[in-house]
Amino acid sequence: GGLWAIIQPVFTMIVFTIFFGKLAKVPSDGIPYPIFVYAGLLPWTYFSNVLSISGNSLVGSARLITKVYFPRLIVPAVGPIAGIVDFCIAMTVLVCMMIYYQFTPSINILLFPMLIFLTFLCALGTGLWLSALNVKYRDIRFTIPFLTQLWLFVTPVIYPVSMANEKYRWLFAINPMSGVIKAFRSSLLGHMPIDWNLLGISSVIIVIILISGLYYFRRVEKHFSDVV
Repeated sequence: GGLWAIIQPVFTMIVFTIFFGKLAKVPSDGIPYPIFVYAGLLPWTYFSNVLSISGNSLVGSARLITKVYFPRLIVPAVGPIAGIVDFCIAMTVLVCMMIYYQFTPSINILLFPMLIFLTFLCALGTGLWLSALNVKYRDIRFTIPFLTQLWLFVTPVIYPVSMANEKYRWLFAINPMSGVIKAFRSSLLGHMPIDWNLLGISSVIIVIILISGLYYFRRVEKHFSDVV
């Protein structure tokens, strides 16, 4: 139930803290590694769970889709909306950690709702692509866990963006979740200023993913009942 929303990111945070924070000595922008990694895991866990739910939503609802007509967009959109509840539950742990480590949010906390919205849009756009492709190419469901795992390691969840050489930091901007997660930490923990360039590029890419996902989904949805 609701406890799983806390168990998943908390135990992941513990494992990452032991192996990356303690053993590998991965830097954490000068703040304690547990709260650094948990602040990154919070939006990431929401995003990755939505990919799994939305990506398989149409195939999982095959009987309903073939018998009843309704806007097909509702099916993959349920995942991002329902995931907000788990996100809010897991957020309570971060609040407790902020109190324990004595972190006070700066004025950038006002950006927090927008960052949640951007994460929602990114999850929705990617979910639309995966769910529509999964109807036509059933092997997509096997690639979603691999895609999620690979995406995690190219996103600054375990490590900070500052760890990369400045010459290659532009590569992070290609990943839409990079700017969101970095800004997410900054807005809540207030340990460093918002990287507006990175966040701006990530926002543009998120909008592109969403619009293209909506376009592709609407173009192929008329065939869902025939092939699902």
